[in-house]
Amino acid sequence: MIFAVPLAWLQLTYEKSRLLVAIAGITFAVVLMFLQLGFRDALFTSAVRLQSNLVGDLVIISPQSTNLVGMRNFSQRRLYQALGMKDVTSVNPLYIATGAWKIKEDPAGQTRNILVLGANPDAKVFKMPGAELNIDRVKTQDVVLFDRASRAEFGPIVAECGMLSLKTKFTDDAFGCNNTVNREVANRKIMVGGLFELGASFAADGTVITSDTNFLRIFDSRRAGLINVGLINLRPEASPYEAMRNFILSQPSESVVLPREKLQPDGKRIQVLYKESIGADGKILREENKDKVVISKADLTIEDLKKTQDAAIDDTRILTMQGYIEFEKGYWQKSTAIGFIFSLGTVMGFIVGIVIVYQILYTDVSDHLAEYATLKAMGYGNLYLAQIVIQEAFVLSILGFIPGLGISFGLYNLTKNATLLPLYIWDKAIPVMILTIVMCVISGAISLRKVQSADPAEIFG
Repeated sequence: MIFAVPLAWLQLTYEKSRLLVAIAGITFAVVLMFLQLGFRDALFTSAVRLQSNLVGDLVIISPQSTNLVGMRNFSQRRLYQALGMKDVTSVNPLYIATGAWKIKEDPAGQTRNILVLGANPDAKVFKMPGAELNIDRVKTQDVVLFDRASRAEFGPIVAECGMLSLKTKFTDDAFGCNNTVNREVANRKIMVGGLFELGASFAADGTVITSDTNFLRIFDSRRAGLINVGLINLRPEASPYEAMRNFILSQPSESVVLPREKLQPDGKRIQVLYKESIGADGKILREENKDKVVISKADLTIEDLKKTQDAAIDDTRILTMQGYIEFEKGYWQKSTAIGFIFSLGTVMGFIVGIVIVYQILYTDVSDHLAEYATLKAMGYGNLYLAQIVIQEAFVLSILGFIPGLGISFGLYNLTKNATLLPLYIWDKAIPVMILTIVMCVISGAISLRKVQSADPAEIFG
């Protein structure tokens, strides 16, 4: 009976203006939830675009690194130590920095920070479309590859390369640069030798790739051998966790630091890690680290590494590629307010929807209280009346979701074109529809108290 809704439909459509207001309110809540979920997912997806397009099974970084644009330097000797380990086939260093890209079209000489990646062009490091195709071009002095999906503020680079008509194509000829395109990065003149596609993110609006040699020319204060990321390639049949453990065992320190999120201290094998700081009185204060635990490397197991995919020892931190992706996501989710704000926006949209639907249903029930009392007098129980109200809530959820989906689709496309962020709506359609139905059913359940209070004796007496 719950899906047979003639009476509920008649109740809703009795006052069409009220129905339209209800639909508009639910549509607003649906759009709000779509946008907040979309922005949150775009944040995490765009944040790991580079990590997802690196070739490697294991990654070595500095323990002081925080995120993609906060990568600290460490000695590449640590990376080459891994080359002598069992199952390791090759290692590749990667330099990362941000440099000031001079906007040629700006008469004031305005600059905009761009992400610069430096790697050995003879090594297979990048998987982005166009990168491997054009990587040999960066062997020439001061030649870079430009990300054609960078924000437009960097200038019409794709058009100057003569590739504007092929910007949406992924054929080999779409990533060339047929003209001489010169710019300045970090006060050094460079030439765009080709294109690739990565995309903008919250951390970087644009990216260029060059050789390790050219990178050190652009950033002449950087010392050769101080790298930001070390990529380790293993044999196809090798276990990355076994290789991680072998690397850890080869280091001089006896203690390994692991993420506390996946391993909790047990007071025996896994110990609490303490942070020391100097108080106002000059005394040393010890505070428990809520993010990390410490374990003896002799007690470290493969299962520990499978859980964490991340371990730090001495001046290095070794991760699986998935662990490196989670490292970047974790920064945006926990160390910045952005992830929390988008999640809070979704919750607020849900709450706003509950309030709106409740007000509509409560008013509807109040206006038709005499009819509900009549049904009670005819022998219909509270369960039947509750079904009518829940049916109304369900119908409202569907009527509000459909236009909300359409409006959100248009806003997604508008925002995607303006920001170049990866906004995709269809993977969120079912979750948002479920949230909308739950939202309306909760409102209907709250409104039931008014229906149950309908007493024929009081109303008709």
